[in-house]
Amino acid sequence: MIDAPESAPAYDEIPDVPDEDSRPLTIVIGADTFAPEINGSATFSASLAGGLARRGHTVHIVAPAAGRRSHGTFQEQHGGETVTVHRLWSWRYRPHPWLRFALPWRIQANSARILDAVKPDAVHFQSNIVVGRGLSKQALKRNIRLVATNHVMPENLLEFSLVPHFARMLVVKWWWWDANRIYGRAEAMTSPTRRAADLVQENTSIKKVLAISCGLDASNYTPSFAPRTENLIMFVGRVTGEKQIDKLIKAFALLDPSLDAKLEIVGGGELEEELKYLAESLGVADRVIFDSYVSTEFLRAALTRATVFGMPSIAELQSIATMEALASGLPVVAANAMALPHLVHDGRNGYLFEPGDVEAFAARLTDVLTMPEEQLQAFKRESLKIVEAHDINRTITTFEELYRGHKVVEPLIEESLPFRRIIRERLARVKVPKVKVPKMRVPRPLRSSGAK
Repeated sequence: MIDAPESAPAYDEIPDVPDEDSRPLTIVIGADTFAPEINGSATFSASLAGGLARRGHTVHIVAPAAGRRSHGTFQEQHGGETVTVHRLWSWRYRPHPWLRFALPWRIQANSARILDAVKPDAVHFQSNIVVGRGLSKQALKRNIRLVATNHVMPENLLEFSLVPHFARMLVVKWWWWDANRIYGRAEAMTSPTRRAADLVQENTSIKKVLAISCGLDASNYTPSFAPRTENLIMFVGRVTGEKQIDKLIKAFALLDPSLDAKLEIVGGGELEEELKYLAESLGVADRVIFDSYVSTEFLRAALTRATVFGMPSIAELQSIATMEALASGLPVVAANAMALPHLVHDGRNGYLFEPGDVEAFAARLTDVLTMPEEQLQAFKRESLKIVEAHDINRTITTFEELYRGHKVVEPLIEESLPFRRIIRERLARVKVPKVKVPKMRVPRPLRSSGAK
């Protein structure tokens, strides 16, 4: 038996040294869009920040100020927890109804100031636009670990740009060239789904992009297995062109009147008045309900009472709204594009239709609204099973590992989409049709931080 050195303390006197892998971290999350703005990236940043804070980590968020006079550092409630938010001086982006951006010529100085004050263990930025650009450069100078997540499709941003259509493909190419440069600074690169990760790999030289779901706390949603008493089709999301809600209204107008179906659109946006006009012109305005901006409680209750969820969008890198529908036990009829096939398994928890095919959309909605109750219940159970892979706690654990510099096993096991489908998606994104209705002067809807 080997005696311990005389200077060694007794076993019960050894100080309790925190395990490096369990030590609370200080994390800076950089976001070009954040609450009260309403979109998937902003929702993810808030949920991630709240989840990390709940686990004892110190979280700082860097984001544009929500108004001209609201810049500064604040303690705010996000994801159910209090986190520090550094609101940067911002300007309104005029072509867009509500988007604001941090000033590019001040982002390097602001990023350096914040990182020197906070001294984080890791910086996690959500795009390559302004905030991510500044934080990544300054973190690199200070040898701070960088994690990046891409939530952006450049085609979506061009919808609100002044770039002429003939030049848009050149702008998209430039965007990916720049994304390659900015995201290439990160030690780990992620995107919300395998399809979204493939999109980054196809357009940059980054070869390893992890598919990590934005995550969802399914316990916040209430599935109903009571026999249906009405045929209610639900859509949740921003009322913008990229969502192709006009296709949903046109498909709804094709349904057999004997179904006595109703369509409820939860969410606000710049196309709301035009879509109301479309519903009126198709003779279904009395059965189409626009809820505009609503509280989280209203949204969740609406999903509980719905029969089926319709998602016509062709530009979803994940679609948190569709995950909310799954967590509410709803079958989903969705466009066969981008990330939606990863959430909607055709014939098991819903149906897919080819983007823009209004007649097929109507036929698949009819299939759900007329299916036997036993089959409907099976679709509901399958939706709940699929959403289990997107548990927010699983997402937070994975990002914790990345912040500590550990290698992780990709939590989303999804097949890459076939090459033919990728080409079809690209063509669809280039030719996004607009709602053809007369231009109307309408007041802008007020934003509410309680809506999704």
